[in-house]
Amino acid sequence: MNLTPFRIRRPSVFAVLLTVFGVAVFCALGVWQLRRATYKETVLARFHHAAGAPFMSLASAVADRRPNAYPHVKVTGKLEGQRVYLLDDQMRSGRLGVMVFVPFLPEAGTRTLLVNLGFLAKMGPDSTTLPDIPPIPGQAVTLTGIYAPPPLPGLKLGGNPLVREKTWPKLVTFIDLGEIARDLHVSVYPHVLLTDPDLHSAYIRSWTANVMPPARHRAYALQWFSFAIAAIVMFFVLHRVKRDDTSDSIQE
Repeated sequence: MNLTPFRIRRPSVFAVLLTVFGVAVFCALGVWQLRRATYKETVLARFHHAAGAPFMSLASAVADRRPNAYPHVKVTGKLEGQRVYLLDDQMRSGRLGVMVFVPFLPEAGTRTLLVNLGFLAKMGPDSTTLPDIPPIPGQAVTLTGIYAPPPLPGLKLGGNPLVREKTWPKLVTFIDLGEIARDLHVSVYPHVLLTDPDLHSAYIRSWTANVMPPARHRAYALQWFSFAIAAIVMFFVLHRVKRDDTSDSIQE
């Protein structure tokens, strides 16, 4: 007499093929996410070492078409200190504040470069008062930094308030270089300059690459592998039937 109360009935060809296909797809997606995690680790390491890399010209940086190249740029020109954009709802070390973006006119360039000067914390007991912007030099300056894509926008609920801003500095909720180009009536470079840290500056400059963290890719991979296991378990559960003891009994 068989001691197990259940047996597996013979599955249909469709059920087998569907399960095999689902498991294969889920496993492939899990492996892909693991590969993306490894790639993002490489990108983050490249970004981390970018600030210590040799300088290159802005023209060379723009000509570098490699994805996530993060060239370290040295450029001379003038900051348009009278036209400042404040990227709102930024956090650094638990403090709420803004990122300060200023248009920059390179001496050897034909377009405007948007420069991220760094983070300034908001003021007041409830951190709602915009910070005072330190004086921005009007003469030619030499800036160094990482030439990188602008910050990734979150949910664009309600649109960007830039279209409603009439006075400077202008408050924005995300950086859209196309909108800024139209607002300035100029052509802008496709990336921004993340200025190098300066211990004597009032700005906090702790940059991170605009990529999904590797840990999140691994979490997604675990999710896909879990789906594969769930598909296998479901296959056996759906094909499990109660054993008929009379058919399994041994006739004396």
